[in-house]
Amino acid sequence: MFEFIKGNLVHKGLDYVVVEVGGIGFKINVSMNTVAALGETNRQVTVHTHMNVKENEITLYGFATREELSSFEMLITVSGVGPKMALNVLSTLTSSELGLAVATEDYKTIAKSKGIGPKLAQRIILELKDKIKKSMDIDQIETAETVGVMIEGNIEKDAISALMVLGYSAKESASAVRKVYQKGLTLEETVKLALRNMHG
Repeated sequence: MFEFIKGNLVHKGLDYVVVEVGGIGFKINVSMNTVAALGETNRQVTVHTHMNVKENEITLYGFATREELSSFEMLITVSGVGPKMALNVLSTLTSSELGLAVATEDYKTIAKSKGIGPKLAQRIILELKDKIKKSMDIDQIETAETVGVMIEGNIEKDAISALMVLGYSAKESASAVRKVYQKGLTLEETVKLALRNMHG
């Protein structure tokens, strides 16, 4: 029914916001990432929305980006994952991080989300892997597959995720990390070296 709601951000809670449109305040359930992305109150915002209709209740879920909305709508197709649990995942991981975790079958990263155990994390990967790959371009798929077979534990994956959060593509991030990573480096050192490598 609603593609998005555009109006004045009048209130922010831990897991919801209130957006005023034409004198009506819409309470919208959101992830922590969206709370942070929307910024300060008393400013115009656009929130991409998903409406959940039950017999006696209509609930709005909102997202700062279409990518996050798309991730949410994929998550709630998974057996055992409802809207609140999907928001928990998207409060822990960005859309890019979730896509990378699914594509590389990194269930431990997904299981860090509140209410998501290892078995459910593995089910999310099983049911979403093909959908995620269809939404990624060829470079991203090749990068994700490369990341999935990297030798050193999670430092490299975490460094790649950190760079993607900063706005770099999966391909750029993986390439930079592979060039600089050495055994024994911390996550912070790896990210700093990768950034220096990308910016000469």
